[in-house]
Amino acid sequence: MTQVCLRFYSSEGRQHHGKLLHVRLLEIAHEMEVSGGTVTRASAGFGRHGMAEDSFFELGGELPEIIEFIANQAQVDELIAWCREQQLNLFYTVTPVISGYTGE
Repeated sequence: MTQVCLRFYSSEGRQHHGKLLHVRLLEIAHEMEVSGGTVTRASAGFGRHGMAEDSFFELGGELPEIIEFIANQAQVDELIAWCREQQLNLFYTVTPVISGYTGE
């Protein structure tokens, strides 16, 4: 089965219906039986909303985060469609992956 990596780019404190966005996306992907998902918080980054970086004076909720899934193309299409229906307006990338386990 061909798999891809779907990455959503957001900020750590972003919410969706009273829940952290990354938690909601992980729940939805799990319901869709996606193989796996990971959330990574960045220490710095920039994009269309300017620069953000971790520092002593940084207020919470502004640092970039990546919500990443390994899934088949149909699941990725379904997850992106869900985000559009929810009007989340997230930047995303999709790249093909070759995956396996080192112990096999």
